[in-house]
Amino acid sequence: MASFSRYRDRQDAGVQLGVALAPYLGAPNLVVLGLPRGGVPVAAEVAKLLHAPLDVVAVQKVGLPGQPELAAGALAWVAGTVTTVQNEAVLADWQSSLHSGTSSSDGPGSAEQAFEAAAAIAQLELIRRDKLYRMRRDPLNVSGRTVVLVDDGLATGASMHAALLGLRGQNPARLVAAAPVSCGPGAETAAALADDVVIPWQAIGLTAVGQAYENFDEITDANVQRLLGLP
Repeated sequence: MASFSRYRDRQDAGVQLGVALAPYLGAPNLVVLGLPRGGVPVAAEVAKLLHAPLDVVAVQKVGLPGQPELAAGALAWVAGTVTTVQNEAVLADWQSSLHSGTSSSDGPGSAEQAFEAAAAIAQLELIRRDKLYRMRRDPLNVSGRTVVLVDDGLATGASMHAALLGLRGQNPARLVAAAPVSCGPGAETAAALADDVVIPWQAIGLTAVGQAYENFDEITDANVQRLLGLP
């Protein structure tokens, strides 16, 4: 297995991922889709190398009370339809913590109720993002196209999972999941949904995607809009 050094930043990761995706150069009706926000700078470099248009799929992670950064699932917005996925292992652990008393008893009384409440809030942000990023763009339509779906890395893979499910419903000709690095079960989840998975670095020893980068700065809405060519 090849040895990898940390990526300098998302642009460097995108260039290296684009090289790994070179077999798709010239694929018919090719489109590269970035997952906001961090996946878009990576996808932009991939799109340049593959001479393909760049677009976006709005996604939003769903956290839980007291652990907003833990991905209990994710939502994706594709052509006006919300696709929801749950991370059953995370929800089961959270439910166990409720019973053991290691988690606060405030709020919803079960993991399912907590997820539903958090997902309702996340959906508001999801719709906001879609409107912001699709400003004056036609609704996303990937029917019959070769789709390369890009994130900046996979850990639980919840966002990639939701986006792949949503896109699969549009009947693409080929659906490719791609990321510079994977450090969790997300790659296996993607493999069950995509026609191909391209991940140059399977970083078994890392515990978070950001550890694969020297510079992992936050990506803003303005950054995403600029990369998409929006005013």
